[in-house]
Amino acid sequence: MKATKRLGEDMQAVLVDMIELHVQGKQAHWNIVGDNFRDLHLQLDEIVADARLFSDRMAERMRALHVAPDGRSSTVASTTTLEPFPAGEVDTAATVDMVTGRLDAVVATMRRVHDRVDEADPTTADVLHGFIERLEQLAWMVSAENRKPGQDRVVGKG
Repeated sequence: MKATKRLGEDMQAVLVDMIELHVQGKQAHWNIVGDNFRDLHLQLDEIVADARLFSDRMAERMRALHVAPDGRSSTVASTTTLEPFPAGEVDTAATVDMVTGRLDAVVATMRRVHDRVDEADPTTADVLHGFIERLEQLAWMVSAENRKPGQDRVVGKG
């Protein structure tokens, strides 16, 4: 199968958000300070590892469908839906909210393109399902750091 132009564009949108999530996750990992530092530091490595794996899987899926992935830093920076991550040290509580927001943003991109992807190539949609499931799990786990019992998670905060 050869991807349509639209399918390639939708896959590219997922790819750049996954690459940006990986880069921002490392930025957060290196610069968090405050309460529960060590647990969040380790959790960020888990997010980064999944983001790297998922970006590679998406790029390889693109190649399998004869689409050239574009992971250049200039392309990622100019097309990602993720807000920039701040420079310098960031408090752990603020980082929890920002990382949760970025995880939610990547999932939102996948959900935005999902139906078109599914129509064009159900196999690629299946790949997205796995990504969404894991990223939503990570968002729940990270957001729990700032929640109190009985309090709903604020989706997209940060």
